[in-house]
Amino acid sequence: MLLWGVGNMNILMITNTYLPFLGGVERSIQTFSDEYRKAGHNVIIAAPADENAKDDAPGVIRVPALQHFNGTDFSVQLPLPGIFASVLKDFTPHIIHSHHPYLMGDSALRIGAHYDIPVVFTFHTFYEMYTHYIPGDSPAMKRFVNALAVGYANMCGCVIAPSGFVAAEIRKRGVEVPIEVIPTGIHLERFRSGDGADLRLECKIPPNAFVAGFVSRLAPEKNIEFLSAAVKRFLLSEPRAHFLLVGTGPSKSYFCSQFEEPSLQNRFHYLDALCGQKLVDAYHAMDFFVFASHTETQGLVIAEALACGVPVVSLRTGVITEIIKDGFNGYLAYDEREFVDALRRAADLSKRQLSRLHSCASQSVNGFEREVCADRALKVYEKLLIKNFTLRGSDENGWSKTARMLKAEMEIITNMTRALGKTFGAA
Repeated sequence: MLLWGVGNMNILMITNTYLPFLGGVERSIQTFSDEYRKAGHNVIIAAPADENAKDDAPGVIRVPALQHFNGTDFSVQLPLPGIFASVLKDFTPHIIHSHHPYLMGDSALRIGAHYDIPVVFTFHTFYEMYTHYIPGDSPAMKRFVNALAVGYANMCGCVIAPSGFVAAEIRKRGVEVPIEVIPTGIHLERFRSGDGADLRLECKIPPNAFVAGFVSRLAPEKNIEFLSAAVKRFLLSEPRAHFLLVGTGPSKSYFCSQFEEPSLQNRFHYLDALCGQKLVDAYHAMDFFVFASHTETQGLVIAEALACGVPVVSLRTGVITEIIKDGFNGYLAYDEREFVDALRRAADLSKRQLSRLHSCASQSVNGFEREVCADRALKVYEKLLIKNFTLRGSDENGWSKTARMLKAEMEIITNMTRALGKTFGAA
């Protein structure tokens, strides 16, 4: 029962990307939404139209969008006035959860002003690390998207950070509103039970092989060049080693092409993006998981690998050091030489040593259960709703709604102007 006395919530999730596009943001939205519905709440997910979204689940609404923005697999909402008026006619939200600080994110602020309800924003991404998808990428563009995201966060009632590292970083960047650290949860029990032996058999991987693996969207921001070079170097030095790659994306061809020489062809195994039990089985087929991204704000696939009892070799980056403890549930490296050496050390472990690491890996994600994380997010919503109910006036009329809408529009424009000023005013 909600503390604010209304009963179950109507929650509107607003995002620039959603399934079938597969990434951490999309999986986070799906996970939280599923848990909210299981708890009895009503959830609508609003996302741009996607030509590949043939069979959306109930509760997903699409708005008109430009497909294949800048030659990518992203779609971008078209700036049509009143775009949500019809799709929300039968759903009055109590709270809005925004997942991007622009485009659909601006719509979240407008809808929040229209209904006079709180907006929560999850800071999923350090956006300056993704400007290679935008025409005219430059240092100035990076400053712009960073300033835009910080300004957007400060227009919301609360910001959710998926890790303590992100919370500290965005606070340093200028986020002043309350920040709550809530990671995307995972179904621990589901990931802890898989048939790795059967998947190895399917991929023709010998039972006694040492298998390093990677699950991800295959894109430049995942540090694909570094990872493929390090894994190739490791395979060339360790005849017993195999590599299992799971995922798809714009860097798929590049990654796979690095393992075409005859001595590696039979030890490199590629599977397309997987979900459900097949994904769990893929993790369980691995002895170690490898990771090299510098852009992560949580590292959801790392948590999944650990839940499967698979330790991790990773580059030592801010958020990763919150999860991976060197020598306990994996190994951390500063550069390619250390990364390859860590994999060699992993391959040389005795069965007893490897079993201990597997056990520690599984234990290290206790507390990441999806129901626990969703409950923490619901408590954030409740707190904001109580505050909003307390502050809301009783003289609601057409003018007060218009005033709120004008104020929201001015704040959006001001944030854009301020971000541009910081961009071109910087040295």
